[in-house]
Amino acid sequence: MNSKKWAVASVLLLAVGTAMTKDRTYPKAKVGFEDFKGIVAELEPHRAKRLIGFDAFLKMSKEPNTIILDTRSTFRYERIHLKGAKHLSFTDFTQGNLQTIIPSFDTRILIYCNNNFEGDEVDFASKIAVPFTASGVSAASQFKAQEKPRMMALNVPTYINLYGYGYRNVYELDELVNVKNPRAVFEGSLGDSGSSFPPAKND
Repeated sequence: MNSKKWAVASVLLLAVGTAMTKDRTYPKAKVGFEDFKGIVAELEPHRAKRLIGFDAFLKMSKEPNTIILDTRSTFRYERIHLKGAKHLSFTDFTQGNLQTIIPSFDTRILIYCNNNFEGDEVDFASKIAVPFTASGVSAASQFKAQEKPRMMALNVPTYINLYGYGYRNVYELDELVNVKNPRAVFEGSLGDSGSSFPPAKND
């Protein structure tokens, strides 16, 4: 780029920068990206020690002062969820709403999400970022199209937010469980309470 073109480009960049600065006269949103970065850095070693298999998850769930927390959408929760799980949609996380479900910071919280279950891509659809493909392409071919797809599991933001709100006694299901595994007992509108997958439909 010659000096004349460089000078023109510099003037344009300066003008754009000035315009953006002048436009920031609005009140700043209540968003703290730096807060999230700090929380993630702090909780990473904490979370690494609290990833558990399904057997440990189920054993803990039967012990006192322990809840299973499902943060999927209300629609999906009402259709099917692990037996006994309490619900608060991730989009409804506030200090007050969390205190209603988990009144004590000492309560042990067990979390899971869609990405912990396979075999039902309707109610436990995996959250995975893959390259754009034409409709009708199988999940297997999508995986092959990208060597390392990004897992967008709800467990991660759930853990981050619980930690940020002060809840430290959190354990995350780390195992991938087939929905037909007899250890997995579900309840919800798809079937009677305590049904194994697939639940029998209600009349």
